[in-house]
Amino acid sequence: MRIDATFLRSRVARRIFALFVLCALLPIAALAIISFTQVSGVLQRQSQERLRQLTKATGTALFERLLVLESQLRVLALALASHAAGGGPTLQVVEELRVRFRGVALRVATGREEPITGTVTNPPDLGEAQIAHLRAGKSVVALQRGGAQSARIFVARALAPPDLARGVLVGEADPTYVFDAGDDSTLPSGMDLCVVEQPAEVLYCSPGVPATFPAVAASRVSGSALGRFEWDGEGGSYLVSYWSLFLLPEFGAPNWTVVLAVPKRSALAPLTEFAKTFPLVVLLAIWVVLLLSVSQIRRSLGPIEQLKEGTGRVAAKDFDARVSIRSGDEFEELAGSFNRMADRLGKQFRALGALGEIGQAVLGALDTHKIVATVLARIRDIVPCEGVAVTLLVANGQGAGQTYAKAGARDGLPRPEAVRLEPAEAAAFLAHRDHLVLTAPEMPACLAPLVKDGLGTALVLPLFIQSRLAGLVALGYRDGVTCAAEDLEQARQLADQVAVALANARLVEELDALNWGTLYALARAIDAKSPWTAGHSERVTALALKIGQAMGLSQPQLDIMHRGGLLHDIGKLGIPPTILDKPGRLDDEELRCMRSHVQIGVRILEPISAYGEVIPIVLQHHERFDGKGYPSGIAGDAIDPYARIFSVADCYDALVSDRPYRAGMDRSQVIEHLRRDAGHAFDPQVIEAFLRLMAQETDAVNSQPTPGLPAAPTPAS
Repeated sequence: MRIDATFLRSRVARRIFALFVLCALLPIAALAIISFTQVSGVLQRQSQERLRQLTKATGTALFERLLVLESQLRVLALALASHAAGGGPTLQVVEELRVRFRGVALRVATGREEPITGTVTNPPDLGEAQIAHLRAGKSVVALQRGGAQSARIFVARALAPPDLARGVLVGEADPTYVFDAGDDSTLPSGMDLCVVEQPAEVLYCSPGVPATFPAVAASRVSGSALGRFEWDGEGGSYLVSYWSLFLLPEFGAPNWTVVLAVPKRSALAPLTEFAKTFPLVVLLAIWVVLLLSVSQIRRSLGPIEQLKEGTGRVAAKDFDARVSIRSGDEFEELAGSFNRMADRLGKQFRALGALGEIGQAVLGALDTHKIVATVLARIRDIVPCEGVAVTLLVANGQGAGQTYAKAGARDGLPRPEAVRLEPAEAAAFLAHRDHLVLTAPEMPACLAPLVKDGLGTALVLPLFIQSRLAGLVALGYRDGVTCAAEDLEQARQLADQVAVALANARLVEELDALNWGTLYALARAIDAKSPWTAGHSERVTALALKIGQAMGLSQPQLDIMHRGGLLHDIGKLGIPPTILDKPGRLDDEELRCMRSHVQIGVRILEPISAYGEVIPIVLQHHERFDGKGYPSGIAGDAIDPYARIFSVADCYDALVSDRPYRAGMDRSQVIEHLRRDAGHAFDPQVIEAFLRLMAQETDAVNSQPTPGLPAAPTPAS
């Protein structure tokens, strides 16, 4: 990375900076490195020595607790010997045994055990070397293993050595006492303990020890009496120290090795604290020298630093940044130029941001009203003005249009006013395609709403679509146009974007109108195939839409039904007129041909992907709810929901209309027929909505007064 050293052009700055480096940074850095290295080494050795001493102290304490257990058995043996002479173990002796032993029993030569306190179960058998140890008048420590962390510890002592026939005292020691694992444990917090019997049997591990540590401890301490090592396990690195207890001379048992593990971060906590504090001391020393140096160069470099800071804030889009320098020289003049530049940049940046947001909103809208509302609400973020008017001319409307005017901070889209632009006025705007400034006497009538609001001057921006005048954007002022040249340029850019957006919106509206016109033309072409079905598709669609509205369908769902209804019988274009207009009953072959109109309709619409949503209506509007319809015989919810609605509407219109083979039925008869077929031919929910609709229409008809008769009086409340 390149270091900006422009401030070193000053000889004073270069001299002070060099003095700072030579007299402060280099000596302090060298001293810091040497001191940190030496102190770190000393602290690390001290931490390791403390761990070694703690391991030895823990092992010594463990050995002492074994000696306490032995002494209690010796006291008990003396008490039992006195019992044979007429005495016995006192209550105090028994109570002390209960504190440190789970149970103590006297095993006699016959193998019988006499319990003294607690329970001793399954004590281990002693080997010949251990029996010889008992005969020598010493105690024996033996183990009964039941898992890596649950070894049972037994202490045995002859009642009257060397004669073992008089009995052997056997006590199962409380491992909590032996390993000092109770609530008042002397083991430091955060330290883990394992005790390993040589060569590699784990007797005990403290709670919470990492799962893999016992196996590591057993393997690393095998064959060695003392030492230390580092271990990377769960949760980080550990410092491990171990020390062996020689139990064979005193207790006739293999050596026990005490293994202590402590997280490295805890063991080296003093070193960590030193590492945190020492850099602060070094930084403090550097800071003192730095302050002394800065105090000498501030008069020369202070203004530059302020200008640099201000530039950075402007680069971060903080255009309200200002620099205040009172030096009475070129720095003060430069600060004034900087402040004027920041003010102008801020104004332009905010205008460009607003222009981008408005342009995005306008170009993303395909609705004329949304485009107009956006322009009226946001254009004053770009160009200061006191009122805005947007005039939209009707395409090929010979100057007719609507004007939306907004003055002040009123919210919402104002009500449009019908206006007309005279040919001479249009010619003036065509001659000034960029902009035109008009005052009240010469303003066209289409901008009269601005004059009503007391705005006597207007900056008019014509809108063109394919070189034809499509509208106007007018900015109103009370006391003349006050916008700057760059504001006018940005306003013109916005007007061009509005023109593009209006062109897109008009295109979408025209395409939508063309689409619906095409659909209605197709529907009438279908119905024109037979004089008996004239208007059928449009009537069925209108009724189906009413039923859909009664069932609470959304507008997008109703739009799908609208398109599907106009095309639901398009397949009849492929049915011969002789069948469509046959006055009598159709034979089987004619009936099959007539029913094929749904598949024909699907084949006609399949190539048009936009009509994919209406194909189920075309295909399934003759399916029955009970599965007896055609063409597929599907039933219930398997039928498209829209098709179930059209099934009711189609049947209703077919029954009330005249056909070549019968006259139309009475409306009430048709309604009753549909009611009876609910759940059979028709979906009951659709029939329920249909009946509600028919009832509402009947009530509306009955509420109309009969011609020539007075209206029925309103009942008194």
